[in-house]
Amino acid sequence: MNEEDEAFNEIERQSKQRKEAVRASFLKPKSAQEFYDELRNQVIEEVAYKIERDFRQSFGADTVSSLTIYIRNMKK
Repeated sequence: MNEEDEAFNEIERQSKQRKEAVRASFLKPKSAQEFYDELRNQVIEEVAYKIERDFRQSFGADTVSSLTIYIRNMKK
């Protein structure tokens, strides 16, 4: 099998994965609460990430880690 065949197989595999993901998303629509919880969790994760990234030098690693653990535990 040459590089071209491997590349084609990889593209085909990714295509099948995308197709399955789309098919799965159509099978079970999310409820309003599930959508809200998912969005909320994404926002909480973004806040925790920004605090980790931006305040580690200012407040020290232990303080920032404790704070981000507390924030991440707010996820539903």
